[in-house]
Amino acid sequence: MRKYYLIITFLFVVISSFSQDIIGDWNFFSILPETMETGENLNPISEGDVMQINEDGSFHYEITNADLIAEGSWVLNENLLSFNYTLPKEMTRIYQVSISENSLVLNENSINYAFTKSEIIPEEIVTSGITINSISRGILGIISLLLIAFLFSRNRKGIDWMLVAKGLGIQIIFALLILKVSFVSSSFEFVGKIFTKIISFTQDGTMFLFKSFETGTIESPLMNFVVMILPTVIFFSALTSLFYYWRIIPKIVYGFAWLMKSTMGLSGPESVAAAGNIFLGQTESPLLVKPYLDKMTMSEMMCLMSGGMATIAGGVLAAYIGFLGGDDPVQQIMFAKHLLAASVMSAPAAVVAAKILLPEKEAFETKLEVSKADMGSNALEAISKGTTDGLRLAVNVGAMLLVFIGLMSMANFILFKVGDWTTLNTLIENNTHYSKLSFNMILGYIGAPIVWLMGVCKEDMFLVGQLLGEKTVLNEFVAYVSLGEMKNAGVFVEQKSIIIATYILCGFANFASIGIQIGGIGALAPKRKGDLASLGFLALIGGTLASLFTAVIVGMLI
Repeated sequence: MRKYYLIITFLFVVISSFSQDIIGDWNFFSILPETMETGENLNPISEGDVMQINEDGSFHYEITNADLIAEGSWVLNENLLSFNYTLPKEMTRIYQVSISENSLVLNENSINYAFTKSEIIPEEIVTSGITINSISRGILGIISLLLIAFLFSRNRKGIDWMLVAKGLGIQIIFALLILKVSFVSSSFEFVGKIFTKIISFTQDGTMFLFKSFETGTIESPLMNFVVMILPTVIFFSALTSLFYYWRIIPKIVYGFAWLMKSTMGLSGPESVAAAGNIFLGQTESPLLVKPYLDKMTMSEMMCLMSGGMATIAGGVLAAYIGFLGGDDPVQQIMFAKHLLAASVMSAPAAVVAAKILLPEKEAFETKLEVSKADMGSNALEAISKGTTDGLRLAVNVGAMLLVFIGLMSMANFILFKVGDWTTLNTLIENNTHYSKLSFNMILGYIGAPIVWLMGVCKEDMFLVGQLLGEKTVLNEFVAYVSLGEMKNAGVFVEQKSIIIATYILCGFANFASIGIQIGGIGALAPKRKGDLASLGFLALIGGTLASLFTAVIVGMLI
């Protein structure tokens, strides 16, 4: 029972901290003696005076009429807030804090400095709206994806079209609930808030490791990908391991597995694996069905592999939120919601793609059971194991980005030289969206027709097509980094394109994942390595199609 109390306490702390959070922009309201409730401000305050208390441990405020600029670092200890000033001069002032959802009062020497919370209005997603054109293009997109899957199928006569219809129906229902039903949408946003709050907890550990002893903040040269993003991968991996040890994740997986088995008539092991892929990585999810791996049919194995490529793991989800949301909590919550939705919706989509590409024709195991993976003998051992796994994953992510971005740069240099020698660069600059022959341009033109069918406007289709190519040829980390850079540069005409791209990229479907699955799943079932190798490319197609099925449905509804 004690673990449930710990879980409840953890959620209570996270939830209550939303209303007690001091981080944000605070408008100056008044400066008064604590014995006065109304009266003239002691200092002249203009309407636009704002105090910024930042997540990185810094603060900044200006009082325009007093010609005052103040900044430095802050530390909150229970109800005492220390401001360590660097401007207007080096000094430390300590305030007693009283905070509610929309107001903040700092008391020093019997003077109350009162503030009100600046209202944060989420950025409106600019779209072309739900029109007959968007619906018809979406239907055309679904038909095109089904046709592609049919053409690559190894048993076209054996396709169960009723299963396909049920899988697409589940996806559409999920999309309608998440995007159009307010209380479901709010629930996903609430889970997104928990994710973003946990990310802020990660930053506390990051601050301890990398902050300057002099200023108490992380110096700007260190504010980079390694320091700000990779620690979240390690922390989320440890947290996932702990939740798995507490049997929270297995119970949620069982619920999703039961739903898919009941509605789509799947086998027990593939239902569990498909549901597990929503929360775990492509090499961790097979642990849930480890006893059945040697006996799985080829269709079940295909479903397992496609599901692994179509969804993402909890650890990297935090990194993607950082790529896209940056330091803005509103943006983080929005992208967390869409990334969670993408992972949930892509699970049935992967089943649809897998069962078209390789329909079931053998007898299968119907028993629904989630195997217990070895996470250690106690919670501390589970955290330790998760931390070690997360560190390995973070180093792997950093190494992959280093190598693949370097290779992309080398390819662009070679193609630029080819374009220069053949005068193609001038032709491309005068007649296309690109300035020179490049790897990005080639991927953009290959992927553009596909993403247009997903609902991306013609002005943005080459950019999103490039991202789809980067994800497939390189990996999703490189693609999400590119998406974050494009988003920050404001190159998209419609923000709808950013949302659709978020769904398209949300999965491990790339060529490197074929080797990862052969090695990872093959280690659990050595006798099936030959089968895994023979299904690798087909699973890549299945995982890619699953993400595209999710994206096209979302593109119809935004």
